[in-house]
Amino acid sequence: MIDTDAVNIRAVALELLLEITGGKTYSHAAIRGALERYQYLGKQDRALLTRLTEGTLERMLELDYIIGQYSSVPVKKQKPVIRNILRLSVYQLRYMDRIPDAAVCNEAVKLAQKKGFGNLKGFVNGVLRNIARNKDHISCPDLSIRYSTPEWIVRQWTEEYGEETALRMLESQYESKPLTVRVNLQKISREDLKKNLESEGIRVQEIEGMDCALALGDYDHLRMLRAFREGFFQVQDVSSMKAALMAAPKSGDYCIDVCAAPGGKSLHLADLLAGTGMVEARDLTDQKTAFILDNVNRTGVRNVKVVRMDATVLDPLSIEKADVLLADLPCSGLGVLSKKRDLKYRMTPEGQKELIKLQRAILGTVWQYVKPGGTLIYSTCTVHKEENEGNTKWFLEHFPFRLIEQVQMLPGVDPWDGFYIAKMERMPND
Repeated sequence: MIDTDAVNIRAVALELLLEITGGKTYSHAAIRGALERYQYLGKQDRALLTRLTEGTLERMLELDYIIGQYSSVPVKKQKPVIRNILRLSVYQLRYMDRIPDAAVCNEAVKLAQKKGFGNLKGFVNGVLRNIARNKDHISCPDLSIRYSTPEWIVRQWTEEYGEETALRMLESQYESKPLTVRVNLQKISREDLKKNLESEGIRVQEIEGMDCALALGDYDHLRMLRAFREGFFQVQDVSSMKAALMAAPKSGDYCIDVCAAPGGKSLHLADLLAGTGMVEARDLTDQKTAFILDNVNRTGVRNVKVVRMDATVLDPLSIEKADVLLADLPCSGLGVLSKKRDLKYRMTPEGQKELIKLQRAILGTVWQYVKPGGTLIYSTCTVHKEENEGNTKWFLEHFPFRLIEQVQMLPGVDPWDGFYIAKMERMPND
């Protein structure tokens, strides 16, 4: 029998922070992996682990600023273990009122000792107790610190969308949003899935205007739900669902999804085809195609074929074969910062420029797979105009397509993730 009392939630959160801030993995993957490893823990402990890790990450610039005001050692010069113990602790002092300040400080000292830094326990204790005494008088000097978002992102959003909208986008990172799922309509109706989930104690809400979607709350471990294991639903944001809906494949269509992992949009296309036609879900690596295949097998969808392929390399056998081509391409991800909390610290303006080159390299290759009269959907989960409208404008200037529709969804303005979708039609051959 596992001794759950032996699991120190703060110690696990610290290990996750070290792994994520050390660049070893992304936050959403690290947290998901930890929740799977510790699935035997109670719901309350799992929720605490998630909040401690996610909260510390999403507020990291603010936490570093506060630590810097009360530490004799600059934050950047601190040992990674000490730096992350302080971040984790200041987050609790500032945002978790139910935890007594003394308990936060004591736990931090214990963590430092446990990690082999007993010689620094006085430093840790002194910094935290000083912050605790002054926490009600701490203010942040600018939007970048207040919303823990790098200055260049704040500036870019303000320039592209204006101050008022940029502020709403910044605030949206901290808004609680329900988990949304897409119903596998080939297996179950939305009404029956709702009843099924409610019978397992899940809070379920219908989403206005989205007959294929539900919003879930009060759940613990999705993989333990019978409805998940039987493939009755796929976790997917509403913004992402709109890509396949905008594509509107017809019965019998052949569709290609060139950057498909984890497969949500491919499965949605297959669902809209109602078992007819074929969706070829492609991605670059064995790991990514295995991820797609896992979702295909779980949901039992039969009209999806999974293929490992580099989207930047022309596949002669695919030329003018696709009725629908979906290009949901690698991007800066600035529309999903409420879910991928460390992305804002990893992305740079230079990184955005490299991504634009990659996006254009892929678009400049895969357009050839679309039949004359066929549909190309270009989408990203970012709000950066150069990656979105800028790329669409460039594409239309260079290739024989016409724009049917484009939409930019913004976090904080629209109710779901930030997402861009452009629907284009290939012109007839001369």
